[in-house]
Amino acid sequence: MGGGLGLVLKWSGCFLVWLYALVMLRAERVGAAGAVAETWSGGGPWPPARAARRRRAALMAFFGCLYYAANRPGEAASLREGDFTLPEEGWGEVLLSTSMPRVGSGWTDTGESFDTRGLKKRARKATRPVPIPPVLVHLIREHIKEFGTAEDGRLFRAAQGGHLLSKEYGEAWKAARLAALTESEAASALADVPYSLRHAGVSLWLASGVSPAEVARRVGHSIAVLFRFYAKAIHRNQQRANQQIERALDAADEE
Repeated sequence: MGGGLGLVLKWSGCFLVWLYALVMLRAERVGAAGAVAETWSGGGPWPPARAARRRRAALMAFFGCLYYAANRPGEAASLREGDFTLPEEGWGEVLLSTSMPRVGSGWTDTGESFDTRGLKKRARKATRPVPIPPVLVHLIREHIKEFGTAEDGRLFRAAQGGHLLSKEYGEAWKAARLAALTESEAASALADVPYSLRHAGVSLWLASGVSPAEVARRVGHSIAVLFRFYAKAIHRNQQRANQQIERALDAADEE
């Protein structure tokens, strides 16, 4: 299989897993039969099955940020409602300013297992605005409507209200892979971790003809890093650009 085709199939497979996860989580949300309310009509703690469905449904928008905005998981986990511009129609924007990687309580000033940091390889107070397509705008608006936010405004949180754990969203992603992929695909490295969604989003942008400089800005990479990790996708983009230039030259010669 050629390298270019193999790369396209790899990221197409990743996107199919994301789509299935979206459908699966949406179905679970609908099947929760009232579990989207902040309080259960029966009173007392959530029934385990409903609580699990609710948790998985609450991850829909989180996965969407990884794919549609190419966020790192730590960046998405720190997002707050005020970071978004969410118009009724058209494109919106998310303003990234912090990341919350899990580092262990012994490595933080607060004693918590998460450390609030600036963006990766950027100045402490640097921000990164990223345009988001209407589909993600809708996901975020629906998430806020159904699940609200934490006291500090965070959109995504753990089952008990704390910081979102990689174990939680990792288990949901694992379940989606097992359901969406064939046995051989599931045993491979295809879309093996949620971070694959970010790679898939970046590859889609490059394949769509977005300039490498703009892609690098949106994802928070240097041009050098982008070329190192996405060389094949960039090469295909350059080939398309060459063809466009050649057509323009041919048209000029015919005039």
